[in-house]
Amino acid sequence: MPPDNRTVLVTGASSGIGRATCARLIDEGYRVIGLARDFSKLGDAITLSATLRVDLGKLDELAPELADLTQAHPQITDVVCCAGRGRFGSLEEFSTSQIRALIDLNLTSTIMLIRALLPQLKRNGHGDIVVIGSESAVKGGRMGAVYCASKFGLRGFLQSLRYECASANVRTTLINPGMVDTAFFDSLGFAPGDAPDQAIQAADVAETIVGVLATRPGTVIDEINLSPLKHVVRGK
Repeated sequence: MPPDNRTVLVTGASSGIGRATCARLIDEGYRVIGLARDFSKLGDAITLSATLRVDLGKLDELAPELADLTQAHPQITDVVCCAGRGRFGSLEEFSTSQIRALIDLNLTSTIMLIRALLPQLKRNGHGDIVVIGSESAVKGGRMGAVYCASKFGLRGFLQSLRYECASANVRTTLINPGMVDTAFFDSLGFAPGDAPDQAIQAADVAETIVGVLATRPGTVIDEINLSPLKHVVRGK
């Protein structure tokens, strides 16, 4: 289906991978609806078809907001889930509320969003669901038990969802980036190295998403792993 006949909902649209994805999809001719908690960082260079201010971390408010979203935007044909955050530390350093907050945003809200949109994607008879996972969805790491749990959960969710969607020509893809040079690391005690080959750029992930959406309809790209050429972690 030509890009100009497709409307893509992008979560986490205001910054990082989400913002880069919005810009790249618009360049390709897609109509893009952005969903984010705050659009103050988006800037004037990107013109979205619509902006939806939703805090995906507030699950108690999410169900009615998603119902409103599907009613207001039945034109959505595809969804790209980029929203998420990182928090790292030993399990004993996490409070119950911190565990819930990370799982709610990184995993549960994505499941709820896709659940809300899936009926209309199936009615359309086509569509792509693309979710940004992480290298932490493939291999557990030190100080990452809760974060890895949220990302491993996404991986299992999409692997199962793939079989529910195939008969309606709806495809699912998980993209697992390594460390990406974005504001994701601003609140963390570590970051990728400074050299160009020590971090993925948000534009690299956006380009991969464009490739997934453009793939021949009869082919599913189930999962993609992206890594910087050199794995360097620097402390702050």
